[in-house]
Amino acid sequence: MMYYRACCPGAKANSKRSGSPRRQAAGSARRRKQDLRAAVLYFGVFPWQTSYMSTTTIESSAPATAPNPDLSVNLKNLRMANPVMTASGTCGYADEYAGFADLSKLGAFVTKSISKLPRPGNESYRVVETRAGMLNAIGLANIGLERFLAEKIPILEKMGVPVIVNVPGWSLDDYGDVAETLDQQVPVVAGIELNVSCPNVKSGLSFGTDPVRLAELVAQVRRRVKRCTLIVKLSPNVTDIALTARAAVEAGADCLSLVNTFTAMVVDIEKGRPVLANGTGGLSGPAIKPIAVYMVHRVYSAVAKAHNIPLIGMGGIQTWQDAAEFILAGASAVAVGTALFIDPSIPQQIVEGLGGYLRRRGKGSLREIVGTLAME
Repeated sequence: MMYYRACCPGAKANSKRSGSPRRQAAGSARRRKQDLRAAVLYFGVFPWQTSYMSTTTIESSAPATAPNPDLSVNLKNLRMANPVMTASGTCGYADEYAGFADLSKLGAFVTKSISKLPRPGNESYRVVETRAGMLNAIGLANIGLERFLAEKIPILEKMGVPVIVNVPGWSLDDYGDVAETLDQQVPVVAGIELNVSCPNVKSGLSFGTDPVRLAELVAQVRRRVKRCTLIVKLSPNVTDIALTARAAVEAGADCLSLVNTFTAMVVDIEKGRPVLANGTGGLSGPAIKPIAVYMVHRVYSAVAKAHNIPLIGMGGIQTWQDAAEFILAGASAVAVGTALFIDPSIPQQIVEGLGGYLRRRGKGSLREIVGTLAME
């Protein structure tokens, strides 16, 4: 418990104990409650979950002679050596994290959003931390397609892992023009992820929340993308995510990634206004993980399994156990985002932990456990 007292502002260590045994016992109980509260507030976990999150527990129980399981994943034409990728918007355009982690160990690298024209993004504040997560309202700030091709693609070509480019848009042509250019002119790009949470400039509505508009968008991009795996990143801000998932699949999506962030707000009670200049932002981090796992299972059960469509699960993944939950729920691969701000080596830790988990369970490949969640 001293770990939490050292790391959490709300957990105070008190080494000087005095008074009757009853008073000392009451003080100890009070301190334990303080430690528990601080751990939950600042780490998003309970203290007893620290042993649950350890990869060594599983590794030590795996047979020493067990062969290494096959962790490879196929997302249509995109083959990954392992199921772990970065989440868009959390690690820059290319090698910004190269000094902190071995990017060649990733299953795939997902760039931040690249739009047809440069975007300055929203005014500050654009990011705010909240309990067990964070809100961002970056506004899809990026250097635009032309500079991305000239400055970042040469770096990505040397990375040695499949590259997926996240593509936003505010009209059908915005999406189609960028996707077609990447598909036809940039061989290192193996996948295109459509960020359909952007508002349609004509109606003000998000493509990703309306099945009809979403199907129209995906169908148009599908006609222009021939080589790359076409991934549609689903918004969770809908009544039933299976409806938009079905619309995307029937319109030609090769793969679905879910979930994007949840619309949320943090208020500055002294100023009486939202902390973010945009008012609202996208909530990510451990707070959304149980909802994200449910949504992955919902889409897998209602749509993806029958259509043989692979899913990329994301939303609050910090540990290999988190990743295993998504995979059992139906995800073929997972993406790590907010957790990278804490520890850029987390993707590699997840890969190692999943390998140990499969060995302990006597599984020869990751594919053997995808969607095997028992609901009865």
